[in-house]
Amino acid sequence: MAAELDGGPRPDIGAQRAELGPLLGIALRPGESWYLIDSRWFKQWKKYVGFDSWDMYNVGEPNLFPGPIDNSGLFTDPEIQTLKEHLIDELDYVLVPTEAWNKLVNWYGCVEEQQPIVRKVVEYGLFVKHCKVEVYLLELKLCENSDPTNVLTCHFSKADAIATIEKEMRQLFSIPSEKETRLWSRYMSNTYEQVSNLDSTVQDAGLYHGQVLLIEVKNEDGTWPRQSFPAKSSTATSRNFATTSASSVNSYSSMSVSSAIANGDSNNSYGLTSSSLGRGVSGFSYSCRESPSQSQPGICGLSNLGNTCFMNSALQCLSNTPLLTEYFLEDKYEAEINHDNPLGMRGEIAEAYAELIKQMWSGRHSHVAPRMFKTQVGRFAPQFSGYQQQDSQELLAFLLDGLHEDLNRVKKKPYLELKDANGRPDSVVAKEAWENHRLRNDSIIVDIFHGLFKSTLVCPKCSKVSVTFDPFCYLTLPLPLKKDRSMDVSLVFAGLHRRPTQYRVVVPMMGAVSDLCEALSKLSKIPAENMVVTDVYNHRFHKIFQMDEGLSHIMPKDNIFVYEVCKSSEDGAECITLSVYFREKRIRQSSTSSGTVLCGQPLLISVPKHKLTLDHLYNVVLEQIGHYIKFPLTKEYSSVCLDRGICNGSSGSCEVEEMEHQDGDEEGREKASEPESCQSEGCAHDLLGKEGQHHKKHLFTFSLVNSYGTSERNSITTEGKLLKLNSYATLAIDLDPDTRKLLFDEQESQAFEKDASTLQSQKKKTNVALKDCIELFTTMETLGEHDPWYCPNCKKHQQATKKFDLWSLPRILVVHLKRFSYNRYWRDKLDTVVEFPIRDLSMSEFVCDPTADPYVYDLIAVSNHYGAMGVGHYTAYAKNKVNGKWYYFDDSSVSMASEDQIVTKAAYVLFYQRRDSKQHIAPSLPAESELASEECDGMDTN
Repeated sequence: MAAELDGGPRPDIGAQRAELGPLLGIALRPGESWYLIDSRWFKQWKKYVGFDSWDMYNVGEPNLFPGPIDNSGLFTDPEIQTLKEHLIDELDYVLVPTEAWNKLVNWYGCVEEQQPIVRKVVEYGLFVKHCKVEVYLLELKLCENSDPTNVLTCHFSKADAIATIEKEMRQLFSIPSEKETRLWSRYMSNTYEQVSNLDSTVQDAGLYHGQVLLIEVKNEDGTWPRQSFPAKSSTATSRNFATTSASSVNSYSSMSVSSAIANGDSNNSYGLTSSSLGRGVSGFSYSCRESPSQSQPGICGLSNLGNTCFMNSALQCLSNTPLLTEYFLEDKYEAEINHDNPLGMRGEIAEAYAELIKQMWSGRHSHVAPRMFKTQVGRFAPQFSGYQQQDSQELLAFLLDGLHEDLNRVKKKPYLELKDANGRPDSVVAKEAWENHRLRNDSIIVDIFHGLFKSTLVCPKCSKVSVTFDPFCYLTLPLPLKKDRSMDVSLVFAGLHRRPTQYRVVVPMMGAVSDLCEALSKLSKIPAENMVVTDVYNHRFHKIFQMDEGLSHIMPKDNIFVYEVCKSSEDGAECITLSVYFREKRIRQSSTSSGTVLCGQPLLISVPKHKLTLDHLYNVVLEQIGHYIKFPLTKEYSSVCLDRGICNGSSGSCEVEEMEHQDGDEEGREKASEPESCQSEGCAHDLLGKEGQHHKKHLFTFSLVNSYGTSERNSITTEGKLLKLNSYATLAIDLDPDTRKLLFDEQESQAFEKDASTLQSQKKKTNVALKDCIELFTTMETLGEHDPWYCPNCKKHQQATKKFDLWSLPRILVVHLKRFSYNRYWRDKLDTVVEFPIRDLSMSEFVCDPTADPYVYDLIAVSNHYGAMGVGHYTAYAKNKVNGKWYYFDDSSVSMASEDQIVTKAAYVLFYQRRDSKQHIAPSLPAESELASEECDGMDTN
């Protein structure tokens, strides 16, 4: 049966599922509007209607009713309603199309004065089209040429045309439509680039977060004000380098290095210079800043264009890979660009990378802003097109693959049939696999970055052994998982007028909630069986955990409060545990707005079932919050329950006054009667005295509400004088604003104590050697039940044992430390210190080819990640090939570094160079006859 609402009837839960299901599965289409909804509210709605087949418990229960849509958890400030940074899709919010949003709003409404969060679908990519919702709009700073100090901040979609920005600027600065204007991008106070194509999009124009745009109005005499300005930007050399020696990119010279290390300002971009490419291409230009004194080649920072530190870190590592950089600086790539490779990018990634490397190694710039390189990458890899933080290793993987396909010397790839070892010697199978790989993949990337794995699978039933050899471009090494984790939790004591106390407990990583309670019990001396663990969010209980639930359900950002409750009273009687929310009454601005707002810290209280009266409940709550009530109470307030409207009639039946809401649950609402005086004989009001003494005011009233605290249920029913309530029913305490301000100490209500455990330093982390990670990688494992292997003998999938071995290694060994771990509930970063050698890394013990030459490596670069997953900052350490010194690259800032600084818990991707690598390599593949006698690939295959 549908519930009637002001906006229209709300269908029953089955109909809601049926109506919303198809809408939530539709594909994104460019230009459409989608809406953000806080994932916590959306999960509550899914529970209420039983949207997920595996979560049908208590479907339709009134205490699961979600109430009005509440997105306050997505805002840094609910008043301004600015989105928090680094929100993650599905984890923090969900996206719904317009039709789904309209239905949900019609059924449930929105929190008072909260604006919808609507965003456009934007299409990315040149060949591979990719749609995504642009959650974060681009912030641009707008000003007039006549008054550049008056800067206005506006937000635009990356899909907006430049003409849209110009129209907005005309309105902001009151420029008549008949006046002719020009737009300029400003990169420093004295460096500009004209934005001439008004039909291009913000994305195509390469504008970044924080970009300054200036609008210039033509003079009455037909001239432009900026025509009289001196030249503002220096001109970079074109890529054919047929210019004077003063501008030659190959002019190596000494440099002066800034000792300051910046933290990666997203607006830290520098002056633009333009360069036209050879062969008529004019798409690449890089913002550069020429150093006051000559810089040394390669010691060149990269400006942060807006969360692009991940890209800068990866580029610095590749730039300081000598074999690759020499290949580009010597123009060997030009003869090998494969414009027709269907798996490539028409050679554009290779050309963009070459242009950037030449700028960085020109010796003329202290830093470069790689705007056009980023634009080119975003065209072919849409996941990198925006300005959200990404993963440096993922960019490296894309870039190495993209460069390989753009520079693949194989113009037409032959079809090759894979063969199993079938008992043949490993050396024969390995050589066959490598030669087959080279028949389809032959580039500078294969020459110096590719190695060969040996993979062995054994069937547990028939003992069939399958051996294959597969190429790899980098090693992804697992880190030993942490066995435990520390958690900060707050313990709320039952009564005793005690402040909540924060504790730091150490619990098993894969433990249960009961382990958390046991650990907390040892510190607090409160019995673990008297604890209830909750996740408190926006003044309500987002989740109340069961003792057997896994701790993996608790994310690091959750606010965990543990409440002391009594499961049974001293006389053994059963106790009822109730959730209690605080709400402040608000004057309704309109007939559709909510009448109360949640506030304060929720409570869990235990009351013996045989004492569950309103009087007793009132006193229990009063004792619980007593430490932040301003005692002594004024004469007009009572410390016992003397609520008007509590007692109704001589029968003693009890009801609770309820505020009206637009979003009541499906059971309907009843307004409690409010007699002016108590009509019940023997009422507690008589305790105040006889002879008609006036009743004192009550501190608060109760309402029976849903678990979200936003919708009243039917009045509290009674059996005699006892309240008829189930365990974990939710009550709301409605406070008058003046009463709350007069009697409640807000500062004290938020105060808490800190246990000594929070002051103790975190458990010292055990360092791990790089070789331990390699050993873990080569350890035999059994495949999971969801990832079985198809046994050709058994003719069915089996959970086989699998073992990886290294057969041959490349000249440049890229090691990716797998610091980020994922599960269904949370994402974590392992900050273990991995001790890796700067020089003399011997890999021979891990290579299973018995005839291989020794593999000894020296470190040449490290990509670092600081902070937590999804946020944080990337930097790089790299060794300059010209002077052999180490430098620290932090976006546009470059500083000297010492070897003892390099090994840290931030190390994420390591670049090692093989000692016996040749310093110069041939730009083309030798004839097939030479392959038999020479190791042109830099690897032992035998």
